[in-house]
Amino acid sequence: MGPDSYYDILGVPRNADDKEIRKAYRNLARKYHPDVCKEPGAEERFKKINEAYSVLSDPQTRAQYDNMGHEAYSSASRGSYSGGGYSGGFSADFSGFGDIFETFFGGGGRQRAGPRPGADLLMKMRITLEEAAFGAEKEVGVDHVEPCPECDGSGSETKKTTTCPTCGGSGQVRQMSQSIFGNFVRMSTCTACGGRGRVPESRCKACGGTGHRRARQTVKVKIPPGVDTGMRLRMEGYGDAGEYGAPSGDLYIEISVAPHRSFTRRGDDLETTVDISPAQAALGAEVEVQTIDGRTVVLDIPAGVQHNTGLKIRGEGVRWQTKPGDMLVRVHIVVPERLTEEERELYERLLEIEGRKPSAKGAKKGKGFFQDVVDKMKESVK
Repeated sequence: MGPDSYYDILGVPRNADDKEIRKAYRNLARKYHPDVCKEPGAEERFKKINEAYSVLSDPQTRAQYDNMGHEAYSSASRGSYSGGGYSGGFSADFSGFGDIFETFFGGGGRQRAGPRPGADLLMKMRITLEEAAFGAEKEVGVDHVEPCPECDGSGSETKKTTTCPTCGGSGQVRQMSQSIFGNFVRMSTCTACGGRGRVPESRCKACGGTGHRRARQTVKVKIPPGVDTGMRLRMEGYGDAGEYGAPSGDLYIEISVAPHRSFTRRGDDLETTVDISPAQAALGAEVEVQTIDGRTVVLDIPAGVQHNTGLKIRGEGVRWQTKPGDMLVRVHIVVPERLTEEERELYERLLEIEGRKPSAKGAKKGKGFFQDVVDKMKESVK
C-alpha cells in the first residue's frame, strides 16, 4: 500500500477488523467535519476519509481493493469504459464500486455500506458572563429524530426485517443503457428500501416503516468555566438517530456570551472601571471594587494616579481550568460639576498656590447648588 492508501487515511493497520475501522472513521469524521474544523484543507480531507470508509467498511469492496491495490482500484473506480474491436460493445460492470460512483458522480446512492449513522445537530446558546466565568448547568430543548418507540427503530411491527426483494439486499439497482460506444451500467439507490438493503417484515403503523419519529428532548448541558463566544460543546449521541443498528449523531452547542454592564472580557482577564475624585487621585486612597461574583475587594489607589490608568487585582478574572485570570480596574478621575462654598474656597486656594486664577465663568458656576437656589428665590421675590 502506498502512502495515500485507504488504510493510511483512516490510520488503521491492514488487518484491522470492522470495529477498528468504524471507530477510526467516526473519530476522524467528527474531527474534520467542515462544520467543526476550520483548518485549511479540512473539507478535502473529510471527503477522503468518507471515500476510504466507503470502501473498507464493505467486505466485498475491501477484498477487491486489497487484491487490486490502491492505484489499480482507484483507476478502475473512475467509471465505465468501452473497449474497441468488439462488435457488441464492452460492458464494464463495476458493481463493487457503487459507493465510489455515487461519491464522485452523484446519483443519490449510499455514501457507505451498512446502516448510516445519525446526523449531527448544531444549536446556539447565549449565556451570561458570570456563567462563562464560573461554569453552569442549563437545560435546553432539542428537536431531533429519535427511534420509533413502537418498533424500537426497526420500522417493523415484529421488529424484524427481511432482504429487500427489489435489490436483493445490495441497496442498489442497476440500470442498463445503450449508446454508440456500447452498453453501460449505472448504479442507483434502491427506492424500495432507501439503500438499506432490508425492508420491514411488517411495516410499523406508528412510523410508517421509517423507524424514526421527530421529538423534542430536554437535555442538561454542563458549561465548563472559561468558555467564550464561538466555542462549541459536543454532546455525544444527542443528535439525530441513525438507521436501525447504527449510532446516533452528536449535538454541538455553539456558545455566545452576552455583554456585561460592568465588565469587559479580555481573554481570561476582566476589565472594569472605578470613579475617584481629583483629591483621591492626587493624594491616593482606598476604594471598594465589586468582583464578577458579587464580592467586594479593597483597591489601593496610589498617589498621583493618572486618568484611565489600569490597576490589576490578581486572581479575580475568568476561572479557566486551574489558573484564574486577573481583574484590571481602570481609574476614572471625575471632576465635580457643582461645588459647595467650602470646596470652592479650597480649589481657589489651590489655584493661588499654583499661581493661577479661576475664570470668571468658572467662579460663577462654582457658587454651589444651595447658593443657586437662594439666588433664584431672591429673584422671584423681586
